[in-house]
Amino acid sequence: MSALDQDQTTKKSEDTNQEEVVRVLNLYETREKIHIRRLPGFFRTLKRWTWIPVLALFVALPWINIDGRQSVWFDLSTRQFHIFNLTFWPQDFMLLAGFLIICAYALFTITVLVGRVWCGFGCFQTIWTMIFIALEEIFEGNRSQRIKLDKAPWTWNKIWRKTLKHTSWVLVAFWTAFTFVGYFNPIREFSADLLSFTANPAALFWTALFTGLTYLNAGKLREQVCLYMCPYARFQSVMFDSDTMIVSYDYNRGEPRGARKRGADHKLEGKGDCIDCEFCVQVCPTGIDIRDGLQYECISCGLCVDACNDVMDKMEYPRGLVRFTTEHVLEGGKTKIFRPRLIGYGLVLTIMVAAFNYAVFSRTPLEVDVIRDRNVLYRQTNEGLTENIYTLKINNMDNRDHRYAISVTGDVDFDYIGETEVSVSEGNIETLIVRLHADPGIMRRTNADVYFVVQSLDKVEVRAEEESRFLGPRVR
Repeated sequence: MSALDQDQTTKKSEDTNQEEVVRVLNLYETREKIHIRRLPGFFRTLKRWTWIPVLALFVALPWINIDGRQSVWFDLSTRQFHIFNLTFWPQDFMLLAGFLIICAYALFTITVLVGRVWCGFGCFQTIWTMIFIALEEIFEGNRSQRIKLDKAPWTWNKIWRKTLKHTSWVLVAFWTAFTFVGYFNPIREFSADLLSFTANPAALFWTALFTGLTYLNAGKLREQVCLYMCPYARFQSVMFDSDTMIVSYDYNRGEPRGARKRGADHKLEGKGDCIDCEFCVQVCPTGIDIRDGLQYECISCGLCVDACNDVMDKMEYPRGLVRFTTEHVLEGGKTKIFRPRLIGYGLVLTIMVAAFNYAVFSRTPLEVDVIRDRNVLYRQTNEGLTENIYTLKINNMDNRDHRYAISVTGDVDFDYIGETEVSVSEGNIETLIVRLHADPGIMRRTNADVYFVVQSLDKVEVRAEEESRFLGPRVR
């Protein structure tokens, strides 16, 4: 090998190493702030009318009372979780697990059908981020004005605009945290305590914590939550197929892209319909270029569709260069809506929803717990009868007071000694000490099954039964 060849090889190796170093360093580059352009369109309007009910429900539910109690209240102190007319207890944990599984399957079903639209239209991170961006636009102006303001030196104009923006962010974050904490502390009492400076320190701590987190997530992190912290962004592609509805750029129609004058025949210039205005990039909340193909960062919000359609209208080109469509359609085929994966998810989801509703509305709002006295296996009374002592706990899990009748049945005839009727108010537990007597002469074994039956005496029939054991002397 000549000296010239060696020098060229060495130089090539150095260039390669330099490229590798630059490539590694780029992994740690500073985040570039995204300044979103606001453009009108169908999907922006649709997002607004999707978010309004979500925000209204979130804010209003704690203030609505049902039968004198907050409509949604997670009372951790008494371990009662009130949701409208239903009250759930820690014993209903399996219902919570079932509900979360249903939500997961619903998300899977929606993803298979229409992609990641939950992120674009229903996710709280997206909703609060767009609220913060709207406040940013109010105080700092449109996209170009915000970029210019960020680059400008610190003047009085910049100071007061930034101050008002961050103040509005903190106020929205505080109201969000206050409302969220109000689901766990009665919000009417909590608001009165805040105004009188007598609020519980724990409630104040959680309010301050969630205020800070909301400010951080929606004001500072924004798209980074979607890109790096949300697990859904990572596994969503597993559920996609060629018939999933996604935001797509029609490459065959748009390429080659390039600028041109309005009214010019771009076909003669050898150009596609894309004028390379980059409006689709400027309106994207995650800052991606949809023209680069499907990317996991895309949240399917449709804002790029609005932006592109607006440009197509001005250029008098057909709409739909960027649109919600499927890979099959882009390749010239047709979308198959009913496919095995979607049908499977739909069937499983339907079955789980039916089972969950049956479990919720058929559950007995009454729990009976029987604890036999283990200090003494049994006692002999003066009359020669065998006696067992039990602690009976009656838990009224209903939303109304009940009066219950108590009785026992079993393998032998027992004499019940104790209260036969008891009143238990809603959400309370009544504890009773009761005794059972039995003639040892009629017992066939040293133990016998006994069932405590508790049944309501009012119009609403509620019945619960709990099994225990009755112990006696050895049978000779």
